[in-house]
Amino acid sequence: MAQTVETIARALAARAEGDLSLPIEGASEPQSAGPRQIALAMSAKYIPGLAAGQALAAILPEGTDWQALGLKAAIFVARPRLAMAGLSKAFDPGPEIAPGIHPSAVIDPTAEIGAGAAIGPFVVIGRGVRIGDRARIAAHACIAEDVKIGEEALVLQGVKIGARVVVGDRFIAQPGAVIGADGFSFVTPEKSGVEEIRETLGQRDTITEQSWTRIHSLGTVVIGDDVELGANVCIDRGTVRATMIGSGTKLDNLVHIGHNVQIGRDCLLCGQVGIAGSSRIGDRVVLGGQCGVNDNIFIGDDVIAGGATKIFTNAPAGRVLLGYPAVKMETHVEAWKNIRRLPRLFAQMAELRETVTNLTQKKGTE
Repeated sequence: MAQTVETIARALAARAEGDLSLPIEGASEPQSAGPRQIALAMSAKYIPGLAAGQALAAILPEGTDWQALGLKAAIFVARPRLAMAGLSKAFDPGPEIAPGIHPSAVIDPTAEIGAGAAIGPFVVIGRGVRIGDRARIAAHACIAEDVKIGEEALVLQGVKIGARVVVGDRFIAQPGAVIGADGFSFVTPEKSGVEEIRETLGQRDTITEQSWTRIHSLGTVVIGDDVELGANVCIDRGTVRATMIGSGTKLDNLVHIGHNVQIGRDCLLCGQVGIAGSSRIGDRVVLGGQCGVNDNIFIGDDVIAGGATKIFTNAPAGRVLLGYPAVKMETHVEAWKNIRRLPRLFAQMAELRETVTNLTQKKGTE
């Protein structure tokens, strides 16, 4: 997708100088950039790499003397990572899904397909489905009965969407995502060992043989606008009410959302996060990779949890958490500092004990 320095600067809402008509066909690191690529030297530490490359234009920090670097044009940005968002969008052609409906697609006659939608090969669309305008459904996606998908959605290869799921506008689901599978919900005829352990925190009086009875999932999943799901995300449908994902929330690969979970707006859930059933997550919550959230708890707005944190109890709004079990980040860091000091402390204690022993023995011989 050919661009010019001018069109890139406009896409980034950034200031540019020099020959703005230079053609740009892609982006590259400074040391490997060719004459038709824009060099990404958005931080001072990357600027020396320009001398090794052949770039004629670069994206630079504000205030950089671009002419002294031998460039013909430059774009200036204040926040490099934000600039990368605009730049990557400008050059990303997106997946290739031919317009219209592929002849191999199987679409129930009651389904409604919006104007300008593209349906790829071997897609299956069930009874009563409504797909919004300009939505794109890639090969082998399967959409069950009564699903509603908003405008400009992008559903990639192999995505499975269960019955009655409701999805907002500008939705993106990466390959293999599963939305609306049954929740993991089972019960025993009498109180189970798990229930007993929850009450006693470890004590078990008797152990009896029990089998599990399935609780069926009658609810569905409701997803807001501008939500993105990574590859192989799994979102379980609710038992009676819907599992809900708020607008603007982004889920990384392999995230699992249990039945009845409520997630707020603009949250960020990184790879392998697991949220157990019926928990509520506030707005703008960030959970690092492999975080775990216990069932039936509440996490307040703006909570941030570092990677592998395990949250077992309610977390108040704005709290920064780390560790297993989760504690305030500063508490966790201080605790580990103390743990690292233990060998030195033990050595000092051994030395002190030896000194006391020697003094005692000396006193006993006097």
